[in-house]
Amino acid sequence: MTAVIESEEHKALRSAVAALGKRYGRDYLMRTVAEGKPLTELWSEAGKLGYLGVNLPEEHGGGGGGITELSIVLEELGAAGSPLLMLVVSPAICGTVISRFGTEAQKQTWLPGIADGTRLMAFGITEPDAGSNSHRITTTARRDGTDWLLTGRKVFISGVDMADAVLVVGRTEDARTGRLKPCLFIVPTDAEGFQKRPIDMELNAAEKQFELVLDDVRLPADALVGDGDAGLLQLFAGLNPERIMTAAFAIGMGRYALSKAIEYARDRTVWKTPIGAHQAIAHPLAQAHIDLELARLMMQKAAHLYDVGDDIGAGEAANMAKYAAGEACVKAVDQAVHTLGGNGLTREFGLASLITAARVARIAPVSREMILNYVSHQTLGLPKSY
Repeated sequence: MTAVIESEEHKALRSAVAALGKRYGRDYLMRTVAEGKPLTELWSEAGKLGYLGVNLPEEHGGGGGGITELSIVLEELGAAGSPLLMLVVSPAICGTVISRFGTEAQKQTWLPGIADGTRLMAFGITEPDAGSNSHRITTTARRDGTDWLLTGRKVFISGVDMADAVLVVGRTEDARTGRLKPCLFIVPTDAEGFQKRPIDMELNAAEKQFELVLDDVRLPADALVGDGDAGLLQLFAGLNPERIMTAAFAIGMGRYALSKAIEYARDRTVWKTPIGAHQAIAHPLAQAHIDLELARLMMQKAAHLYDVGDDIGAGEAANMAKYAAGEACVKAVDQAVHTLGGNGLTREFGLASLITAARVARIAPVSREMILNYVSHQTLGLPKSY
């Protein structure tokens, strides 16, 4: 059964990460973004303190916990105003897939560095023409002797400029049926034929987005992660943590915005009392808090199910958590900006940039409409329209 009351260990982790986040805060993030730099200092310190690898096995340098612990780390950094997006990617997706399905050599090569932050891995699944239909992925790998040759394109791949490698989702031909099946490959970012191009985004973030072109990138046989016949299982082993961590990202962001609005509403006095005394201000903030708390409960359920090995149950809960958190985040940010009025759009208060950032949780890594499709088909048993 899912524990709805956090353990003392989890409370201690939450408190410690919150203290780290407070030392950096929103000012550090905005200053670093303005300089066009990655959040290297925060990333490195979080790695040295063991927070980046709390979900990875102890024998490979991690904390021996699970996605439950890693989601606490991301949520608290977000609540402090300085979330690390690559937590979703490097330890949650790539670290999880390698720790579950990688060879011993792959684990020894990658997991200690991912855990302490000295190595970083990006994740490449999205393609220009595939959208949310992973069955339309056209990046393909073909055998050339014992090597693989990987060809294709990827878009909206986060943090490639900081990464040592990208865990790329491609497809290989099944020798028995001739059909293409999904497979995952570790592709070094300095490999010949690997090209990256930054995508010009309106979203101001420390982590840049890239388009990748893979032109017959030659990979050794051991670049394949796991069993070539179990690609879907391995893929979803990474996608469920991605959804849970996106929920943590959104909840942290929503909490940060709400805290700024509450602080403002307590102090801002226009007539006789602070504006927070008026129900037109107070009630929407209370509703935003309730929505964030409910989203967190579903996120905790999803993380628990994943950590105990219930992949099917975790898939349903992770999608619901990501949906609920995305909606709660957008509403919290919108209400926070509205509470501050004109001040909510100034650089001084730093909330306006969250209007764009909050929408990411509705769009990525899967849109809210596709989650509604999933729930209507998988949970409710309704027929598909596609």
